[in-house]
Amino acid sequence: MNQKEIWLVVKPTVGLPLFLGSVAVTALLVHYSILSHTTWFSAYWEGNAKPAAVSTVAPAPAPMAAPMATAPVTPAAS
Repeated sequence: MNQKEIWLVVKPTVGLPLFLGSVAVTALLVHYSILSHTTWFSAYWEGNAKPAAVSTVAPAPAPMAAPMATAPVTPAAS
């Protein structure tokens, strides 16, 4: 512990509650920020199912078949 001398300046009965309180306030602010700036996080906490993702990529076109060779047309017998 390289900051052990801090407790010679600040009493642990004052420093520890301030430190732990600041950690709790920071965590609450982060959670509030996430909840107020996203729509999916609150829906996740409420248990709503995530909607299926819509694909914006067009499907690949089917490969073109090679043209069929045509047989020579023979005149019909009359």
